[in-house]
Amino acid sequence: MNWKKIGILTADILLGVYLVLAITAFNCPDDQDAICREVKINITDGAGNGFLNVNEVKMQLQHAKIYPVGDRMSDVCTRKIEETLLKSPLVEHVECYKTQAGRVFINLTQRIAVMRIMANNGESYYIDNLGAIIPSKNNSTDLIVATGDIKRKYAQTALKQFGVLLLDDPFWHSQIEQLNVLPDGSVEMIPRVGNHIVYLGQPTHLKEKLTRLEKFYRYGLSKAGWNKYSYINIEFNNQIICKRRKL
Repeated sequence: MNWKKIGILTADILLGVYLVLAITAFNCPDDQDAICREVKINITDGAGNGFLNVNEVKMQLQHAKIYPVGDRMSDVCTRKIEETLLKSPLVEHVECYKTQAGRVFINLTQRIAVMRIMANNGESYYIDNLGAIIPSKNNSTDLIVATGDIKRKYAQTALKQFGVLLLDDPFWHSQIEQLNVLPDGSVEMIPRVGNHIVYLGQPTHLKEKLTRLEKFYRYGLSKAGWNKYSYINIEFNNQIICKRRKL
């Protein structure tokens, strides 16, 4: 018998067993009955127009009877937590994981509301930056309101695009208070400053129309007076048609 080879083989086997045990011990908590001591919930919404808060997420998990504080860490199912939170129409993405320190981390991204819809047919809801419908059980005073003859498909396409544009532009986001959709799909804007209505026509080429209107505001109304006109039409390219206010 070659005792040298046997010794080397035995050493290799022992080393392999040690590595397996070490890896297993590293991946598993020392105490399989460790208790969840804390849940860290982090909510992001990109533009600050979300409706969810930490307490609402906690209550949703408690209602589903899966809020993990006090449970054994081995019993905490992170996938079930993710699936439960994703059922909410306010949630876009969830990532949940747990650590050996008895903590569960939940990173949640909620949908970004860009406009509130209050249609003539009685429907009231929000649309997000992807065109999805968000129920209007929450209120946000910082969002532009769209009223008038609005169908859901129109809101999810034309108004969604308009809402994203206004939300990304600090000047227009602070200047425009309300949109009104007429039966033919054309749009009127009601500004916060100035006692007038701006007619956009169909919601196309919006960036060009708003750029033209901004120049008119800065170099025209700022000198003529903000209340000189009652109706401003920017529907057509390279021109602005104003209706003088009756004295």
